[in-house]
Amino acid sequence: MSNRVKDAIVTLSFISILVIVFLINIIKEDKLISESERRKLASFPEITKSTITNGDLSQKFESYFADQFVGRDSFRSLKSFISLNVLKNKDNNELFEKYGSIYKMDYKINEKALQKSADKINEVYNKYLKGMNVYYSVIPDKNYYLENDDHLKMDYDKVVEIMENSLEDMKYIDISDSLDLDDYYKTDLHWKQENLSNVVNTLENKMNLNESKTQDYELKNIGEFYGVYFGQLGVNVEPDEIYTLTNSEIENCVTFNFENNKKGKVYEESNSSDKYDIYLSGPVALLKVENPNSESDKELLLFRDSFGSSLAPLLLKDYKTITLIDLRYVSSKILDYYIKFENQDVLFLYSTLVLNQNILR
Repeated sequence: MSNRVKDAIVTLSFISILVIVFLINIIKEDKLISESERRKLASFPEITKSTITNGDLSQKFESYFADQFVGRDSFRSLKSFISLNVLKNKDNNELFEKYGSIYKMDYKINEKALQKSADKINEVYNKYLKGMNVYYSVIPDKNYYLENDDHLKMDYDKVVEIMENSLEDMKYIDISDSLDLDDYYKTDLHWKQENLSNVVNTLENKMNLNESKTQDYELKNIGEFYGVYFGQLGVNVEPDEIYTLTNSEIENCVTFNFENNKKGKVYEESNSSDKYDIYLSGPVALLKVENPNSESDKELLLFRDSFGSSLAPLLLKDYKTITLIDLRYVSSKILDYYIKFENQDVLFLYSTLVLNQNILR
């Protein structure tokens, strides 16, 4: 076979592949959500005079084709495999796999952001919380528990030091010794609710709650859980299992979502692609949980990020009411419109990953 014939076969084969892939992309139905990445995918852009003239159309088409390309997940997995196993890079898009778990290389301390996070907490304290029992705790990211590892990780002690030097008249609760690596999901950044008994005991001890009041929980398997890191890295890692801890007291609790003025339950499955949202409806700006079977009249204001969603149900045995406040989604300036501040216990519970960003409002 002559070189000319070989070249012609290669060229025709390449063109045929392009045409076939193009036709498949046209024929196949667009996906609305990427289950692996837990996000909405770009849809076909609307073609208007304004999007053509301002240049938005080309950017939207680029996002659309990238999101809807046939075999996209397979190509992403191949890219990760080559980056990590062939090119021997330590990470792919700042994510890496170790011992069957996925981690994010989020290690740079942003002291200005930490200071602004502390300033925001102080602002809330000075406006609403003076004279109350106010506590704060810092949740380590799971990289903190990686031992003998050559990947960079955030200096947790430095984060705590900055917060301790900045926060006013609040009692610090150290929970770092109440956790270890197995208490976090393999494919996600969050901790496992079923592993939080030591954290709950530490909080109860430091907040002068009734540690002797123990409760039995039923462990319910919600199914396989593909965390946020799973889709972002695109490597073949076994999924987690996600569980809820429940009992009759928790089942009888009623939640009130200030965003939609709807009542609900502590654990409710939703249409969200993120199964972690089963805990108290996921990311909600303001949520109140009422415990009608409580033996106490105490109330807790829990300023939290997403980690607090799975922890709060385990504190219901200590409180009649828990109000969860997520300052990422609601301005601190309007809190007194929704909440009557009067002699509640207060806990600021934030992860290092949130404190290290200037996102509290």
